[in-house]
Amino acid sequence: MFAKLSYTWTLMRSSWDVLKRDKELILFPLFSGIACLLVMASFIVPLVMTDTWRPPTGTETMAQKIVYYGILFAFYFCTYFVITFFNTAIIASAVRRMEGGEPTLGTGFADAFSRIHLIAGWALVSATVGLILRMIEERSEKVGRFVAGLLGIAWTVTSYLVVPILVVERKGPIAALKQSASMLRRTWGEQIAGNFSFGLVFFLLSLPAFALGAIGVMLGGMVAMVTFIGLAVVYLIVLGLVQSTLQSIFQAAVYLYASGEPARRQLESHGFPVQLIDRAMVAKS
Repeated sequence: MFAKLSYTWTLMRSSWDVLKRDKELILFPLFSGIACLLVMASFIVPLVMTDTWRPPTGTETMAQKIVYYGILFAFYFCTYFVITFFNTAIIASAVRRMEGGEPTLGTGFADAFSRIHLIAGWALVSATVGLILRMIEERSEKVGRFVAGLLGIAWTVTSYLVVPILVVERKGPIAALKQSASMLRRTWGEQIAGNFSFGLVFFLLSLPAFALGAIGVMLGGMVAMVTFIGLAVVYLIVLGLVQSTLQSIFQAAVYLYASGEPARRQLESHGFPVQLIDRAMVAKS
């Protein structure tokens, strides 16, 4: 575990080096978060006003269930579209940098817009899977949640490299999903281990925010409390943006690593220690 954390820390530093050269990439997850909040508001307000937000309990008519799941599907589609769009912009920019280019906010948006049909297709697939998992979860509170959780993890791992494939190879969502699964077999466990280690590292980095909040509470007084808690919130937001950006850059690096020797040489020439990805691999049993 400590060796894995050491490898991931080094790989994260390599991703950080990319981010330092292209600091504007951190704006993409910020735009994504704002857009997702707007999508949520656009659905929540009418749902609450029409009292159609509650999950089916079994007493509703078929028409009511169709309306509920139709709205839920539309919400999933819009949310996945937004997330995939901005993730595409980050990964396209990271790949451009690793190939020796000079990414900007403009090129990131242009790369995403040029793949808008692929993004919409993947959002459609993701929304369908998300709706199915939600329906499984609602069938039985405990068993359904457990089964949906397992299927959700399997889906997340299998689809891990879909967006880089959409970016670089411009394949459709189904073809990209199949290739992502194939690449997963060749890079067994790296996606899981990398994401887990990134999460653990950033959890440790988030601890100062809780310390700031505690200091504000202990000092007492409205001004001190608001100031320290506000600083903690800002710190967590910035940390979250950095984590999201670095994970997307790392995702692009894993894709290039899995693409073959020429791409690996590109990675190494731009500061990614390919030998550490080799060591961080989890051997297939």
